[in-house]
Amino acid sequence: MTTTLSERTPQSALDTTRLRVVLLVEVNEGQQHRFLEAYEALRHQVAGVPGHVTDQLCQSIEDPSQWLITSEWESAPPFLAWVESPEHMEMVKPLHGCVRDTRSLRFSIMRETGFAPPPERQRGRLQSAPRVGDGVVRHALTFTVKPGSEPKVAKILAGYTAPEARVDDRTRLLRTSLFMHGNRVVRAVEIKGDLIAAMRHVAQQPEVRAVEEAINPYLEADRDLTDPESARVFFTQAALPSVHHMPAAGKSGTVARHALLYPVKPGCGLAAARLLARHDELAGGDPESPVASSTIFLRGDILVRMVDMRARLEQVPVLTAGVNGTRTAAVLGRLLELSDSRVLTTPDGLRRFLASCDMNLVTDRRPPEES
Repeated sequence: MTTTLSERTPQSALDTTRLRVVLLVEVNEGQQHRFLEAYEALRHQVAGVPGHVTDQLCQSIEDPSQWLITSEWESAPPFLAWVESPEHMEMVKPLHGCVRDTRSLRFSIMRETGFAPPPERQRGRLQSAPRVGDGVVRHALTFTVKPGSEPKVAKILAGYTAPEARVDDRTRLLRTSLFMHGNRVVRAVEIKGDLIAAMRHVAQQPEVRAVEEAINPYLEADRDLTDPESARVFFTQAALPSVHHMPAAGKSGTVARHALLYPVKPGCGLAAARLLARHDELAGGDPESPVASSTIFLRGDILVRMVDMRARLEQVPVLTAGVNGTRTAAVLGRLLELSDSRVLTTPDGLRRFLASCDMNLVTDRRPPEES
C-alpha cells in the first residue's frame, strides 16, 4: 500500500479516528497496594465514561515501581472532554498520594494485526494516512484575571525577560505568543521536542517564577505554585490543548499573528472547532491564501483560533473568521452567542465580529537563533 503525504496535511484531534492513551506511572516505594486499590476504583468509573472502550494495567518486569495504563477510546474528542473535566480531577485524586511521576501520551490508531476486534471495540475507525508533522508541539494555557486589573497584568506579562530557550539536547522553546481579550489571558507556546520537559524547564526559571508571583494577586482563581497539588489543579484547569493545526505553505513573506476568541454557545465548542477546521483545510489548498497557517485550541466551550496572516484582518474578513461560504457562515452563526446569527453573512457584520473577538497581542517572543 502506498500513501501520499501532503505538505499541508493537518495535525488534528477532531476526527473519528480511534485513540490509544498511554499513561506512564512511577509508583512510590511501598505504595503498590494503595495504587492498585485506587486504580481498581478508578477503572470502574472510567468504564462508564462516554467514548471509553477498554483499558489495561501493566507492571514492568524490570522495575516494579514502573507501571503502564493503556486505554482505548472511540476518538480523541470524548477523551479530551473527560480528561479536562472537573469529574476527572476528582476521579484521579486517590492516585496522587502514591505516585511520584506520570506522563500521558495520546496516539491515533493506524494499523492492527492478528485479530478481529469484537463488536464492542469496532466503534470509530483507524487513521487512514500518516500525518506529516514539523516536530513542533503546540499548547496553550488560559485563565482569567480580576476585572479592572487587565492593564497591570498586561504590563507584567509583556515586560519579563524570556527564559533560556534550550531545554536539553532535543528540546527547545521556539515561540511564546500571549494574548488578552477582556479579562481572559491565553498563552500559546511552540516547542521543538518534549512538551513536558519544556514545561518543567520553564517553571523552574527565575524570570518566569517572578512573573507568576507578580500576577497571583490579580487571578480570579486562587493558586499557590509552591504547593504541588495547588499548582497541578491550576495548570490542569488552565490547559487549552491544540486540537487542529494547519501548517504553513505557499509563498514566503511577512505574516502577522492573531488569535480569535469565539463566543461559543454552551455545548457547541466541538462542533464549532470542527467547522473551523474543515474551513482551514479547504483554504489550505490555496498557496496564495492570506491565511498562512492556523491552530485551533479548545477546552469545553473555550475556543481560540490562532492565525498567521499575510493580510490585515479587515481586508479578508471571510477567510480570517473561517466562514468561506454562506452555509458555513450560517452554521457557525448558530453555534455562537451573537446578537444576530446573520452577522457573519454580511461584510459589515463580519468586520464587527472580527473586531469583537480579535484578541490583543501582548507579546510574541522568539529566541535568537543559535549560532
